Amino acid sequence: MRQTAHPFPMSTERKTLEERAQMSDIERLRHSCAHIMATAILRLWPDAQFAYGPPIENGFYYDFKMAHRVTPDDFEKIEAEMKKIAKENQKFEWKGVSRDEAKAMAESGRLGGLSERPGNPSVFKLDLIDKIPEGEEISCFQNGDFIDLCAGPHVGYSGKCKNVKLTSVSSSFYLGDESKGQLQRLYGTAFPSKEELDTYFVNLEEAKKRDHRKLGKELKLFHIDEDVGQGLILWTPNGAVLRQELQNFIGEELRKQGYSQVFTPHIGKLALYKTSGHFPYYKDAQFPAIVEQNQLEQIAHEGCGCAEMTARLDAVSAQFASQLNERTGTEVIGPDRIMDPEKLLDGFLLKPMNCPHHIKIFGSQPRSYRDLPVRLAEFGTVYRWEQSGELNGLTRVRGFTQDDAHLFCTEDQVAAEVLGCLSLVKIVLNTLGMTDYRVRVGLRDPDSTKFTGNPAQWDKAEAACREAAATLGVPFTEEPGEAAFYGPKIDFVIKDVIGREWQLGTVQVDYVLPVRFDLSYNGPDNKPHRPVMIHRAPFGSMERFCGVLIEHFAGHFPTWLAPEQVRILTISEKVDAFADEIYAQLRDAGLRVTLNNDADKIGAKIRNAQLDKVPYMLVLGEKEAAANSVAVRHSKRGDLGVKSVADFLADVTAEVKERKL
Repeated sequence: MRQTAHPFPMSTERKTLEERAQMSDIERLRHSCAHIMATAILRLWPDAQFAYGPPIENGFYYDFKMAHRVTPDDFEKIEAEMKKIAKENQKFEWKGVSRDEAKAMAESGRLGGLSERPGNPSVFKLDLIDKIPEGEEISCFQNGDFIDLCAGPHVGYSGKCKNVKLTSVSSSFYLGDESKGQLQRLYGTAFPSKEELDTYFVNLEEAKKRDHRKLGKELKLFHIDEDVGQGLILWTPNGAVLRQELQNFIGEELRKQGYSQVFTPHIGKLALYKTSGHFPYYKDAQFPAIVEQNQLEQIAHEGCGCAEMTARLDAVSAQFASQLNERTGTEVIGPDRIMDPEKLLDGFLLKPMNCPHHIKIFGSQPRSYRDLPVRLAEFGTVYRWEQSGELNGLTRVRGFTQDDAHLFCTEDQVAAEVLGCLSLVKIVLNTLGMTDYRVRVGLRDPDSTKFTGNPAQWDKAEAACREAAATLGVPFTEEPGEAAFYGPKIDFVIKDVIGREWQLGTVQVDYVLPVRFDLSYNGPDNKPHRPVMIHRAPFGSMERFCGVLIEHFAGHFPTWLAPEQVRILTISEKVDAFADEIYAQLRDAGLRVTLNNDADKIGAKIRNAQLDKVPYMLVLGEKEAAANSVAVRHSKRGDLGVKSVADFLADVTAEVKERKL
């Protein structure tokens, strides 16, 4: 599952020496363990050729090539060799070498090895040396006999690397390029103490039990079907209840805060997304454009190939770019090449974002300053083209629904509206018991070309985000370069019950899109003024949020969210009539209730209800029927004793109404 981003290279990304020096203590430890793992492998299989071995989230890996194919059966002997190296307390020593010296070491097989290896040059190191810019210092690190091309940093001695364990092995491609041949990738993890290492693996086992893909299938919450398409979720009845209850919950809060519900189509014209900036410059993350039928027939008749058709879709007319540049006052979406306007193709795009549609709703009628703020909300489904290898259950999909809203306000209203958005996120998280979170303020990087708009307006937007984040009473960090292309944002990063972090709710301040779409309202001076736009989504993606929620609760949802809240279990057919009466009372009270009066023994019925994680089980026998009572069991709290039907109904309806955890 994708959680927090990692700042160090996974494949072809190359960091500067300064960036590498910013490794945290745990990353230095894991980077050092990667070198110790390489040393151990070379002691066992001296022919191994090593590519690179960075620290990653929760561990490290090394990519290598050798005749022996590593399997989990080899882990024990590799780990034993790593422990020997740790006991030897080898020093990690930096060595600066010239380009010629580095190449000579690589050609002899010494670089990335324990000694010179005649006839076995370090082919990956030779290639990596060529990728180091001329004039940049070539840095190596040595521990014991092992020396490798490496910018560091490392711990001082290998003795610090004793709490280490290998976790998995897989295939990889050198620099992520299939044409360059297949490598082996061995993963491991390390911690400063044995207690932390043990806790990590306990949590790993707990994570497997909580895996939303496993629980989603067991609890019949959602289905992914190859015939429909990977990354496209089919919400089954149980999952639909979970999602609808969340929507009902936030819908109540939206009404309290004065939001208006809107609905927009799943598709829009390309021109809409050219104006917003999503097309063509973010097209790699979107489904292909849909060309109008008559134009498709025309270009087919012309013999136009796919590349030419793509160029015609991507091209933006000079007039379009000129008008947009004039409005924004900055250079935006210019044509990659000027085309004959008659050759420019129009078309449609599966909606990648809801904001352009909401902008058009705001701009569809004259607005006065008295109308502002205008708050438009939608559970809008959007589509993104994710690579098949990145898809992951509910947490990484190709079609997802955002609890999206866009607020249009005056500049004076920005601070209050941002605070209102943040309060909504806090209500959501507190209600669901997700109270362990931090806040991240994403700012622009002034040196990057990713961000568009007026720098003075960016300054105002960033100041508003900083001031709002400071009111939350939780730690927040500022991260330059992490803003959206149109404005800064405040992200909520949630820590779940086993310590994993997830980025969920977000609030963004935007001065740019109102300019790009030429939005205005009539001010008190009877002149047009530009509104400020705020984007906010407390859940983010409903799919992703539900995936996190399934794992957070391990499928044991609080009663108000549970697809099935009560299951009635009969001991014998003699109480069937009484069970029918109880079923009708609970159903009429608005509870989601089922009745199991089949011939199974009561122990089996209880066990099945436990497996289905139904919060309440009502066991009915002749004694309960005679007393108009129910024997109550809870899926997590066990036997709660006998209650009158009226008392149980009052208790459970209050629990649902108050959304108790």
